[in-house]
Amino acid sequence: MQTLWQDLRYGVRMLKRNPGFTSVAALTLAVVIGANAVVFSVMNGLILRPLDVPRAESLYTIERGRDKDSNESYPDYLDLRDRNSSFEALAAYNISEASLDTGKNPSRVWVFEVSGNYFDAVGTEPYLGRLIHPSDEHGPNSAPDIVLTYAYWHRHFQDDRSVVGRVLELNKHPFTIIGVTPPGFRGTVLIFSPDFFVPIVNHEQAELNARGNRWVGEVVGHLKAGVSPAQAAADLNAIGSDLERSYPKEDGQLSFTLARAGLPGGAFGTAVEAFLAGLLLLAGLILLAACANLGSLFAARAADRSREIALRIALGAGRTRILRQLFTEALLISMIGGAAGLWGSVVLLHWLSGWQPFPQFPLNMPVDPDLKVYGVTLLLSLASGFLFGAVPVKQVLRTDPYQIVKSGSTTAVGQRITVRDLLLAVQIAICAVLVTSSMVAVRGLLRALHSNFGFAPENAMLVEIDLSMAGYRAEKVPAMQKRLIDAMGEISGVTSVGLVSIPPLHAACCNESNVFTDQTTDLRPLNAAANPVVFSVSPEYLHAAGTPLLAGRDLTWHDDKNEPRVALVNQVFASRMFGSATQAMGQYYKMDEGTRVQVVGIVEDGKYTPNITEGPRPAMFLPILQSPSTDTWLVVRSSGNPQQLAEAIRTKLGNLDSGLPSFLQTWNEGMDGALFASRMAAVSLGILGLMGALLSITGIFGMAAYAVSKRLRELGIRVALGAQRKEVLQAALGRAFKLLAFGSGAGLLLGILASRVLAFIVYQATPRDPLVLTAVVLAMTLLGLVATWIPARRALSVDPMILLREE
Repeated sequence: MQTLWQDLRYGVRMLKRNPGFTSVAALTLAVVIGANAVVFSVMNGLILRPLDVPRAESLYTIERGRDKDSNESYPDYLDLRDRNSSFEALAAYNISEASLDTGKNPSRVWVFEVSGNYFDAVGTEPYLGRLIHPSDEHGPNSAPDIVLTYAYWHRHFQDDRSVVGRVLELNKHPFTIIGVTPPGFRGTVLIFSPDFFVPIVNHEQAELNARGNRWVGEVVGHLKAGVSPAQAAADLNAIGSDLERSYPKEDGQLSFTLARAGLPGGAFGTAVEAFLAGLLLLAGLILLAACANLGSLFAARAADRSREIALRIALGAGRTRILRQLFTEALLISMIGGAAGLWGSVVLLHWLSGWQPFPQFPLNMPVDPDLKVYGVTLLLSLASGFLFGAVPVKQVLRTDPYQIVKSGSTTAVGQRITVRDLLLAVQIAICAVLVTSSMVAVRGLLRALHSNFGFAPENAMLVEIDLSMAGYRAEKVPAMQKRLIDAMGEISGVTSVGLVSIPPLHAACCNESNVFTDQTTDLRPLNAAANPVVFSVSPEYLHAAGTPLLAGRDLTWHDDKNEPRVALVNQVFASRMFGSATQAMGQYYKMDEGTRVQVVGIVEDGKYTPNITEGPRPAMFLPILQSPSTDTWLVVRSSGNPQQLAEAIRTKLGNLDSGLPSFLQTWNEGMDGALFASRMAAVSLGILGLMGALLSITGIFGMAAYAVSKRLRELGIRVALGAQRKEVLQAALGRAFKLLAFGSGAGLLLGILASRVLAFIVYQATPRDPLVLTAVVLAMTLLGLVATWIPARRALSVDPMILLREE
């Protein structure tokens, strides 16, 4: 113990003698360890950490089909719940918006519509009052009860325990508060924080009882003891096969798999897991690059201390003791850097936990650090210290004290590849990987922002209104939608107004429907000719959205329920169903309920779902009067900045109905969800690429400066013998530039391979872009020039007379 204390004191003293080296090394580690701590904490919060429910390890979500879609119809849910033998209970829930009438302006709130057994199945107990129970369900609209989340109760009712029994008005219907959930319980979606829980039996009955309408968000449940996920999936698939036979039209090709409850199911959860895994890998590469950098610097520092080490060995110190001293110094630096990095990561994570990238959605980012994060940070700090501290081990073990004391140094200049050379090449290669990936992501994002989406989001305002929240039903809906369009058209500066059930590229887009050829009589899903996305639109929508009509006519207000069914389709739909756009005009196809629809127009292809990287999708645009929807989005196009219309739009809405809940945003803002992954990839990889570039600059600079300082006498002799400036630079920095070229080439190839993964996240990201490849080459060349500028100036300023006089 006393020896360890001596090593620590001596290590601190040596680090104080070199404050520049100590500061650079500790700061380098603080940045890279902090970056790894942030990425791991996000992965821990979203993937590794279980939900805050009892026995979270056995809670699973049911996913359907190859697309791993978690949506189910309510009748299918009831069959799965009642007929399975693998789950203790299966509960269903759906996330929806509602209008809360407070007596003044209505406010929009987010609710979980839950089955009666939801809280029992999850294992949650009430904090106050009681929770929703199966005994509350006695048929449609039989349970006008509401459960508040603890956060909403604390924020809006100031912890008033007498709140139980009060009546709130949701969507013009009275609901009685029956209880409050415990603190920390936000439902079974990690990233979402609802305000209320309401019984699912109060949902609109037409949707509730439709077996073919998969509107239920997810079905979750705890596996019984001793039942594996594979056994449960087999049990569910047996039920699915029976449902296929009983309901071939609605439940064709029904198969199930299980996934851990937490992140939303389907492509979203898979994409988040893949992105975070890739980001953690790149952050780990940054850490390895930093260790290689510091290892090179430690080896150079050990060479500078060779005389000190030789004297200590000559005086009887064991080589093990000297190595222990060097490891102690390395661990001191790594622990200082790790502590600073952890502090910085905690500050950043605290900000991330309250981050709201989409103000209309109550998102929850559970990324606060816990013991796992602290433990990983400690392990990374210790591992880093051992990694770069081990680089000079071979150098110390081969030290010949007699030769060093006699000649004064162990440094030999030659063509032999050293450990420092290999470390620098690896570091440059890692930097090139990160620079390539970041430039691919940034280039893809820039392309996406200027892509042709099939509509023109510029100068367009989106006005979201759900008429069902304001109590509009049946025949009142179309009339109110027409009044809304006319009112918006009266605003000064508005050039056109259209209505759509949900805009393309919105986070909640889109509805889909199977369609069949006109000759098909067996309308089972397996016979469907296409599965297009469906939009209900008003006349003038194409003009307001900026969607070109390529052939045929636009929709009119005469296309109502008394007229034959018509539709506009895109080019992909026309080609897939009829062979070409020309052949599609005037042709008929069938909807899944058997209705014949005539194609009266062809529109340009576009992007529709928030998964912006997916391939071209067929789409059809149906008249709002023939396919009514209470979901109402007004596209208000103006001749100038659309945000200037916001106040006038709110005034018009208030004049029409003061109880209309609305949300306004520009169409560019409405696309934030679709572009979120691309932007996050570009920002994250850009930061990591910048960190890698800085590490490469310091690494190349350290090697070049060290090489020049050790060869000043040789360079002086070369100059004295008449060497040209080019020859002096080649002798001093030739090896550094060779390593730069080799490492950059290897890193560029690896970066191209790694960037292929980005194509699944960033729209139009491709590593084969000549501009990207040129930019990477120029960036690495610039890094080399910046890093060697000062050593090159020093090499060229060598005065042989001064050097020889000093010798």
